[in-house]
Amino acid sequence: MWGWFGGGAAAQKKKDSAKNAILGLRSQLDMLQKRQAHVENQIKEQDGIARKNVNTNKTVAKAALRRKKIQEGTLDKTLSQISTLEQQINAIESANINRETLAVLEKSSDAMKNIHQGLTPDKVEEIMEKIHEQNQLSDEIVTAITQNTIGEQFDDSELEAELDNMQQEQVDEQILKTGNVPVADVVHKMPSPAHAEPISSKKVAIEEDDEEAELRKLQAEMAM
Repeated sequence: MWGWFGGGAAAQKKKDSAKNAILGLRSQLDMLQKRQAHVENQIKEQDGIARKNVNTNKTVAKAALRRKKIQEGTLDKTLSQISTLEQQINAIESANINRETLAVLEKSSDAMKNIHQGLTPDKVEEIMEKIHEQNQLSDEIVTAITQNTIGEQFDDSELEAELDNMQQEQVDEQILKTGNVPVADVVHKMPSPAHAEPISSKKVAIEEDDEEAELRKLQAEMAM
C-alpha cells in the first residue's frame, strides 16, 4: 500500500500505469460506442426492409428479421461491454483519486507532526504558566513604578516650619517699612490661649486710663 506514496521511479511508474490503463479503456470504449451506433443503424435498416416486404415478399422480410435479430444480439453484447468498460474506468479513476487523496493526507500528517514536534499538553501548560508569571511580574513592576515617587522625600513638619519662618520674615519686613503690623498677621501670630501670657495687669491699666479720662472730663464740666 505504502508503495503508492513512495518517491522516485516506483511512484511515477504506478502513476503512469493508472493513467495508461484509463487511456486504454477510454480508447476501447470509444471503439465500442462507434460499433454500437453502426449496429443500431443495421437494426433500423433490416427492420425497414422487413416492414417493406412483409406483405409482398415474405422470404425477404423473414431474412431481414433474421439479420435484425442477429444485430440485436450483437448490440446487447456491445452494450454489456460498454457498461463493463465504463465501470472499470470509474473504478480506476476512483482508486487514483483515493491514492492522491491519501498522499495529500499523508503529507498533511507529516506537516502536523513537524509542527507539533516537541509539543505536549504538559509543555503547553508549562509555557502558559510562564506567560502568566511574566504578566504578573509586569503588573507588579508597573505598580511599583507608579506608587513610588522619584526624588528626595521631605517631612511635612519641616515644610510647615519653613513656611512659618517665611511668613514671619514678611511681617518683619512690613513693620520695618510701615511701622504697622497687619491685623491679619497679628491675629495669625497671636499665641493660642494655652500659650498666651496673663492679661490681668493689662486690663487693670486700661481700666485706670478710662477712670482718668472720665475724671478730666468731669473737671472740665465743673470749670465751665
